[in-house]
Amino acid sequence: MRLKNHIVILALLSVSVIFAQKKKTVAIAPKNQFISELLSRMTLDEKLGQLNLPTSGDITTGQAGSSDIAKKIKEGKVGGLFNIKSVSRIKEVQKVAIEQSRLKIPLIFAMDVIHGYETIFPIPLGLSSSWDMPMIQQTARIAANEATADGINWTFSPMVDLSREPRWGRVSEGSGEDTYLGSQIAKAMVNGYQNNDLKAKNSLLACVKHFALYGAPEAGRDYNTVDMSRVRMYNEYFPPYKAAVDAGVGTAMASFNEVDGIPATGNKWLMTDVLRNQWKFNGFVVTDYTGIPEMIEHGMGDLQNCSSLALKAGIDMDMVGEGFLSTLKKSLEEGKISMSDIDTAVTRILAAKYDLGLFENPYKNCDIDLAKKEIFSKENRDFARKVAAESMVLLKNDKNILPLKKSGTIALFGPLFDNKANMPGTWSVAANFDKPITILEGLKSTVGKSVNILSARGCNFLSTAAEEKININPHNPKSYVRDNRTDEELIAEALEVAKKSDVLIAVLGEGAEMNGECSSRSSIELPLVQKRLLDELLKTGKPVVLVLFTGRPLVLVEEDKKLSTILNVWFPGSEAGLAISDVLFGDVNPSGKLTATWPRNVGQIPIYYNHKNTGRPLNNKEGKFQKFLSNYLDVPNEPLYPFGYGLSYTNFEYSNLKTSSSKMNFSEKVSISVDVLNSGNYDGKEIVQLYIRDVVGSITRPMKELKGFKKIFLKKGEKQTVTFEISVEDLKFYNSDLQFVAEEGQFEIFIGKDSDATNKINLELVK
Repeated sequence: MRLKNHIVILALLSVSVIFAQKKKTVAIAPKNQFISELLSRMTLDEKLGQLNLPTSGDITTGQAGSSDIAKKIKEGKVGGLFNIKSVSRIKEVQKVAIEQSRLKIPLIFAMDVIHGYETIFPIPLGLSSSWDMPMIQQTARIAANEATADGINWTFSPMVDLSREPRWGRVSEGSGEDTYLGSQIAKAMVNGYQNNDLKAKNSLLACVKHFALYGAPEAGRDYNTVDMSRVRMYNEYFPPYKAAVDAGVGTAMASFNEVDGIPATGNKWLMTDVLRNQWKFNGFVVTDYTGIPEMIEHGMGDLQNCSSLALKAGIDMDMVGEGFLSTLKKSLEEGKISMSDIDTAVTRILAAKYDLGLFENPYKNCDIDLAKKEIFSKENRDFARKVAAESMVLLKNDKNILPLKKSGTIALFGPLFDNKANMPGTWSVAANFDKPITILEGLKSTVGKSVNILSARGCNFLSTAAEEKININPHNPKSYVRDNRTDEELIAEALEVAKKSDVLIAVLGEGAEMNGECSSRSSIELPLVQKRLLDELLKTGKPVVLVLFTGRPLVLVEEDKKLSTILNVWFPGSEAGLAISDVLFGDVNPSGKLTATWPRNVGQIPIYYNHKNTGRPLNNKEGKFQKFLSNYLDVPNEPLYPFGYGLSYTNFEYSNLKTSSSKMNFSEKVSISVDVLNSGNYDGKEIVQLYIRDVVGSITRPMKELKGFKKIFLKKGEKQTVTFEISVEDLKFYNSDLQFVAEEGQFEIFIGKDSDATNKINLELVK
């Protein structure tokens, strides 16, 4: 009977290949039966091959069959590939697995589709500033549509690492500092990618990363040590990962850092006890790039020991390190691991391929006609333009310079005003860097007929010496060429242009590669050459608008003091220039709000709104130093811009905060409402934010915690009552025994424009 089943399963696989080549699918056996039968046919080498995830290397169309990676695929020593792009290349490589390997097991193809595929949306930190969950989910859906049309079926996203560390470059890839908001975004992204049906042709397998705590490195230095209490883990850093798991994310990626003294890649408590046993995650776990061999430098032993440690911990797939492929056979012979350990990992990977429908149709994501239709379509680009505008944060507009009039002469300055490759920002792996729309192009196409637009470089990103150390744009070097004139020559040219202009727009900030992975900065101010250009422009006495590109909170104390207008645009993506024009000229009223606190200097870091009190708190916000209280000698405790902060071209007033009851038991819900009036001169959107403080607890509790938000649209003069519902779930936390509980007692409820909200009402939780 067993032999008969083996013959049947091989026949089904062969038939599925034939039909798949005709763009059809066939029915196969139920998952558990199918995988069990397939597993029983696999040799040890073939099993270890499924655990191996190499990069595609230099495979090009027409070379897949002769490459070194092709040899391993034929031998069944590869489970998937990443960073290979286009239907033609992926189909060619998949044919090697299906037609030339013994068991014809399809490969899974992955890519870092982080904030769009070829249609690029704002960087994730920018996306989060929209506070718009349906819109964020739709960006992931569009990314999935494009990537799957081009042959990809797995993305290494969403990154949900909570971070209060702006020196860390990868803060740009996450959703900021808040647990609640980060959890909502994690769910939205997973649902957008996977769309609740992995077998669907346009469903992209998501991967929550980096598990866990990667966003809290000491000194803000990437890959550095992370150390925190488990109470903090469970209450603050774990929830976004769990939210992704609860949303059904199919895979997870281990982080580089250690957790409780053991690297995450080899941490059984993290990968098995928490992720699988407590949270019931049933997908597979992949390492980050060379995560297993990197444990050697952590001091966990040689490659063989690190590989067996990772497998026993609960890691299923080895990205690039090939420790599983090269050492697990020896560890099995020596009894350091069991065949059951290997089979468990292989089963999880085969299950993902089954769920994606790859056994039924290995070429399901290989449709050249669909790729031409779906990728970088006008519809997708139009949506990217809308998203970019919704993500921008107006930091200052004291003299109401914005919105600009569509008349007169406007001058653009800085290294970013006509720089295509820097518009998408970090981790735009699949982007075509010749396609993004620059600010100069955007303004010319939108208001160029009514506005005279001039421009001059004015400065480079950095000084000559600094630019020699930092490759400003390694992905497309032609798009940024340093101007080799002296600083004096560049400024002199800028000032000549300024004389002819009515409004001066300085487009300054970071380059795309000044943030992202391995882009930590010890100083997060604007570079000196950019500060000097700003000072010279301000001396002209003409209105100056700072359009700021950044992938992290910056220290802008000087700029905030000197300038009346600052618009933070993050890195807006493919349609950057059009979206920026929309906001500058008032076609879109900015509504973005910060999802990370902006410090006054690096000495305040880490600074975040939901901190805990000390026994000696400073209770004034004027920055006055008081001896023997928790404060600085040289700077106020308060940030430059708080969490949740963002201005509009109109004004919103809050009043009439009330609750349906001042008491609530454990089974009830209470309504909290507030009236919001648009009292300004423009229609606009406002993000109404609700915060809760647990006044007395069994462990110390944060000063405030975000527990709800609503994005509303109000016409000028319109008033709306905004209502939130609070249940006992909103009041729960992990206590010192790591039990998720709500405790009786007093709570304070705040509703307002940002985390500095002072409108307060009391609520008592009773039994």
